[in-house]
Amino acid sequence: MRWYHYVAYFFGGAFLANTLPHLGNGISGHPFQSPFASPPGEGLSSSTVNVLWGLFNLAVGYLLVCRVGRFDLRRTRHVLVLGAGIVIMSVMLARGFGRFHGGL
Repeated sequence: MRWYHYVAYFFGGAFLANTLPHLGNGISGHPFQSPFASPPGEGLSSSTVNVLWGLFNLAVGYLLVCRVGRFDLRRTRHVLVLGAGIVIMSVMLARGFGRFHGGL
């Protein structure tokens, strides 16, 4: 396994974690922060924009995890690297979005 496969799995986990808030809010019809809002990351984007952004993150996460190298759920190292990306991005998102939603 090459080193850059692990980098891809880490960032794949980060993209997969970023899928959840955008897709969840978008599907439920709520506006939510996105990079396309004004100002970026602080203003609210429509639910449609968030669904599309969430699906984009899901696609990138899939490509990084499933199409780079040979990710195997039974290999502890693969899962730990993916999980590290998920945990780090989730904490960053919680802190970032918490400023706007009272969850700091």
